[in-house]
Amino acid sequence: MWIFLSDSFLSIVDKGDPSGATLLVRARRRGDIEAVFPDAPVVENAGTDYRYRARIDREQVALAMAEQVRAIRYPNYKGAVRDEALHNACTSVWGVMARLQDDKSHR
Repeated sequence: MWIFLSDSFLSIVDKGDPSGATLLVRARRRGDIEAVFPDAPVVENAGTDYRYRARIDREQVALAMAEQVRAIRYPNYKGAVRDEALHNACTSVWGVMARLQDDKSHR
């Protein structure tokens, strides 16, 4: 699952925990995981597709995502993204998805 927040971008997947108790939260930028999970044990590994990773309890991830939804106070997501690099990336994704909306091949 990709999660675009006003201060971070996260990829959350179920990967490598046989018990299923944790999820792998990944980020491309330093600090994005910590913006949502301040106490997370973030590991940096330049040899992976997402440089920053943390294994976090599944329920903690669910609660944090619910809190992010409850905290929404903006009428427009892109306008709430203050970091210029993140804003530019989000705008690029928005454009790609807008083109998908108009793509008649999937109907």
